[in-house]
Amino acid sequence: MIVDPRILRRRKRFDAAFRHLSFCAAALGVLLLIVFLTKIVVDGYPRLSLDFIKGALSRRPARTGIWPAVIGSFEIMLLTIAFAVPLGVAAAVYLEEFVTRQNPFTRFVQLNIANLAGVPSIVYGLLGLSVFVWTFGLGQSIISGALTMTLLVLPMVIIVTQESLKAVPRSYREGSLALGSSRWQSIRLQVLPSAAPGIMTGVILAVSRAIGETAPLIVVGAVSFVTTTPTNLRSNYTVLPIQIFDWAMDSKSEFNKAAAGAILVLMLVLLAINSVAIVLRARKRT
Repeated sequence: MIVDPRILRRRKRFDAAFRHLSFCAAALGVLLLIVFLTKIVVDGYPRLSLDFIKGALSRRPARTGIWPAVIGSFEIMLLTIAFAVPLGVAAAVYLEEFVTRQNPFTRFVQLNIANLAGVPSIVYGLLGLSVFVWTFGLGQSIISGALTMTLLVLPMVIIVTQESLKAVPRSYREGSLALGSSRWQSIRLQVLPSAAPGIMTGVILAVSRAIGETAPLIVVGAVSFVTTTPTNLRSNYTVLPIQIFDWAMDSKSEFNKAAAGAILVLMLVLLAINSVAIVLRARKRT
């Protein structure tokens, strides 16, 4: 089949234009990221110190620290993992391994899990306020915040775990069953270890989203000024994103620089979490 040379030239022009447009879009995104990071590092690096990290919050910008916010974020993260990971993995295993035939109920559940993954976070905050704070009487406490964040990240954990389970070859299950294993033994000893790298990726994505959220925690009662660290699950608390937001909105430039320092700490925490996940995934694959 002979193609008109004019059509070929037109296609090449369109391809070149699209390639240049894509490059410009990518370059613009990278440039904005570099500008943002440079501004954060320039403003925040002078504030980074052990005294800043381990210091208590203060109304004086030169003396303030972020320790209560660091501990609050850490506890919220741990509690969210403790609640979301077992529930999410168990739900995904049931839907993917034990439901052999799709029926209207399972299709309804799958559809709503996918829809819940895209619900704005503020909606989860309102749900947590209604259910955990008011109905269950947990109050504006760290346990209410953790349960709310669990609802937020649970759909992501379920979806990623299901995709990881689908990626495990069917022959692993069949071979294990042929050797006399029960279905649960096959899942526990063959399927889940093979799917572990993908599941870890989903958990890390969920934790990264949970540790950076602000709106749901504000709704369920996290405050921006707490001078002490949480002592129990019913204590008042604050987290780094809320503290950053509060300082960034302050009219004093010193508080703005403290917010930049807190952003650097939060970024370092996320990089550390991702690095641990990369190492664990690499070990699981070898």
